[in-house]
Amino acid sequence: MPSLIPDVATFERRLEGLPVVKHRARELVLTAGSKTGALVFLRSGAVEVVKDGVQIASVNAPGSVFGEQAVLLDQPHTADVRTLEQSEFYVADAPAILARDPTVALYVAAILARRLDAANRWLVAVKRQLQIGEPPSLIAKAVEKVEELLSYGGRDPTGW
Repeated sequence: MPSLIPDVATFERRLEGLPVVKHRARELVLTAGSKTGALVFLRSGAVEVVKDGVQIASVNAPGSVFGEQAVLLDQPHTADVRTLEQSEFYVADAPAILARDPTVALYVAAILARRLDAANRWLVAVKRQLQIGEPPSLIAKAVEKVEELLSYGGRDPTGW
């Protein structure tokens, strides 16, 4: 059975027709509390994700998506996304692209499923650490990993 997750070439073709926005280093791409209705895909560069003044992720994998949680839950963005270096992004009107292109919808769903799966595995690891009485410093490291996975950490399911 073929994979539901699109391969890199297929997904890249889907994005090629989208507008490309360029940002210099240290510029905000998305702001916590705002509601853009956009999906933003990293084309090149690197960003940090900052929530409540704390960096929770650093992302440089092309194809990484931002804004999906806000769009799918119909809520404001929960974190700032700021460039670490000059970066380029494909920007899509989320409702339009998700409705007309199932490949993009599957891609976003796969990213979210992968994050949830990894976070669940780390949650089990943290619970086991608590049960055996691991030192708080080790448990804190595992909790940080869960936070990273639930936000934007890890590579996208396409391997980008």
